[in-house]
Amino acid sequence: MSNGIQGKTAIITGASRGIGAATALMLAREGASKLVLHYNSNAQGAEALAKECHALGAAVDLIGSNLASEEGIAGFVLSIKQKAPCAQILINNAGHLVKRAKLPEFTSDLWDEVMNLNAKSVYLISQAVAPGMAAAGGGCIINLSSIAARNGGGPGATVYAASKAAVACITKGMAKELAPQGIRVNAVSPGTVDNDFHAKYSTRQMLDGVITQTPAGKLGTNEEIADCIQFLLSPGAAYIIGQTIEINGGMYMV
Repeated sequence: MSNGIQGKTAIITGASRGIGAATALMLAREGASKLVLHYNSNAQGAEALAKECHALGAAVDLIGSNLASEEGIAGFVLSIKQKAPCAQILINNAGHLVKRAKLPEFTSDLWDEVMNLNAKSVYLISQAVAPGMAAAGGGCIINLSSIAARNGGGPGATVYAASKAAVACITKGMAKELAPQGIRVNAVSPGTVDNDFHAKYSTRQMLDGVITQTPAGKLGTNEEIADCIQFLLSPGAAYIIGQTIEINGGMYMV
């Protein structure tokens, strides 16, 4: 039985570390024939990941681009049209808090940077990929939202939270538009994951506080998020369209 991945070409943004890297390794293990891996500043991590994926049998192309800028998004779109014009899988994972900034110190430039990276890139990259995906007979787009979209985020993360809420909304709108073309669009919404993102933006005290409030009694892992993405790509998820799957150990129950 097909696993929804074997023999397919996948594009993953923000793939040099964390959830993106775990997802790339999962796709390579499950038989993806080609991976187009995006990175921004972590070229060393991307190159190491590419070697791991290649060892698992996947061809790999690396594309470096700053998706927090309009120029970076446009350049990446041009590159994927050349390298993977008929990709069947798109994982819009690139995203970042950029910096914690409360209302008094939040600037217009920072607003644009956060929204470009977390929301605009999702829409414009999907826009570029969808025609080729439809021509290839369909495919899957999976976007990364966040628990912050549900709770407004932590201190100084209001605009990041808003950008991730936009991702959840974009997911629904694109799902309605693309389902008739054989393209399923869904999102995953991680809670607090024990990775580089929170090593940079959260203190140990903050993380311990999250653990005490989480029924599972622990932080999430990159691999647990990749496992959910694997399911959404599988035939078992064929009738799941336009959903945002919350993965947070019970921290937020709707």
